[in-house]
Amino acid sequence: MSTQQGKVPGIRREGSSVLGPSIEVRMSQGKALRERVSRTSHAEWSAPSARPDPIKVLRHSGRGRLPELLPIRYGRMRQSPFAFFRGSAAVMAWDLSKTPATGIRVQACGDCHVANFGGFASPERQLLFDINDFDETLPAPWEWDVKRLAASVVLASRELGMGGGRCGDAVLTMAESYRQHMREYAQMRALEVWYSHMDAEVFIEEAKRVAARKRWQQVEEQARLQTAEHILPKIADVINGRTRIVDHPPLVYHPRASELMRKHVTQMFHCYRETLPGDRRVILDRYHIIDVARKVVGVGSVGTRCDVALLMASEHDPMLLQFKEALPSVLEPYAGKSRYANHGERVVTGQRMLQSASDVFLGWTRDDKGRDYYFRQLLDMKMKIDLDNMTKDAWLEYVEICGWTLARAHARTGDAALIGGYLGKNDAFDSALAKFAASYADQAERDHATLVKAIRAGRLKARNTADS
Repeated sequence: MSTQQGKVPGIRREGSSVLGPSIEVRMSQGKALRERVSRTSHAEWSAPSARPDPIKVLRHSGRGRLPELLPIRYGRMRQSPFAFFRGSAAVMAWDLSKTPATGIRVQACGDCHVANFGGFASPERQLLFDINDFDETLPAPWEWDVKRLAASVVLASRELGMGGGRCGDAVLTMAESYRQHMREYAQMRALEVWYSHMDAEVFIEEAKRVAARKRWQQVEEQARLQTAEHILPKIADVINGRTRIVDHPPLVYHPRASELMRKHVTQMFHCYRETLPGDRRVILDRYHIIDVARKVVGVGSVGTRCDVALLMASEHDPMLLQFKEALPSVLEPYAGKSRYANHGERVVTGQRMLQSASDVFLGWTRDDKGRDYYFRQLLDMKMKIDLDNMTKDAWLEYVEICGWTLARAHARTGDAALIGGYLGKNDAFDSALAKFAASYADQAERDHATLVKAIRAGRLKARNTADS
């Protein structure tokens, strides 16, 4: 585990115009915020009378997306309340804007739930664990990420067959981890926080049972095989003398005007290249686009334009790039507009701020129709975590590490001392969060039932496909 802990030694000059207030002063200021926003107030959730119809919110968020893919989105959301939750960040964004907040802002993930964490390769080829979805990232209240994560813990726990007590324990475990690690980050030097990272081996180290340790070892071993040279034979083949990505409609396919799309992508690719540092361009210029295919990913992202480009430097030297449309964050109506004119740049910059290490080929561009995109490598040592088949012990270990990971991300971009001082040493906030999460999970189940009824009534069309 590479995260460092410990108090900061050295001289502090309180009130200095150069250094600002000390850690102790900022923690006291955070504690004082409880007078305005009590920790117990975060337990509150009841749907306001003015709450918008979730179906209308989903339809609005589908505007501008590829209409032929929207039935896949709704089909995936129909599968369960947690699947609905994953696809309805826009619904919860409105709800979160009505909940208590201290006014402390961080670079928020914006769609923080238990399925949006995972393992991936650092530029040094280490396997790291971190947040891995940033489509909705934006400066916003830190509570919004924590509350969305907590609600997801309850919904996912229910899918695992856990009762109310176990669900509550899982949220308390996550919340305690977030709170304690936030207070530890508050005591660290700014650069120590920035350099801290979570090795994926943390799961092996923290596993309490031999079987769990072996399972995490297998997950890591499989992740190290998720590289372009290992993946390519599974997704591509030589067709009419050309190496092409194999179609698996409706999830991977070449549109009818595929050659036109390839030219369009090539033009975007050259613009994207300019957003990379000079040293990255040197290596990227060794690769050439061989094929491009459309790919359907996730739940909430379905319908956005997402394609995969196969590039080759030589016959046995492939690279896979994914480029994805970047829409305005669902948080914008409530947290303020992005400072970036290009939403691809918003996503890339937010990812670099929140992750301890990011893909070296992260970049952005805009096409000739005014649509924003971001680029990244596809499946570069991606660690696939099977939430559906976790044991209860492994689940608690997992959500504990998710809480830790979120605290590290928020500490990188926000004031850890203020947040840590507000959270305090006891479990007052943890208990309130557990109550909120249970109430909001009930809300998500009601919204999911509304979606199912809308599909049955023909208000929305749904198509069943496997998630990816």
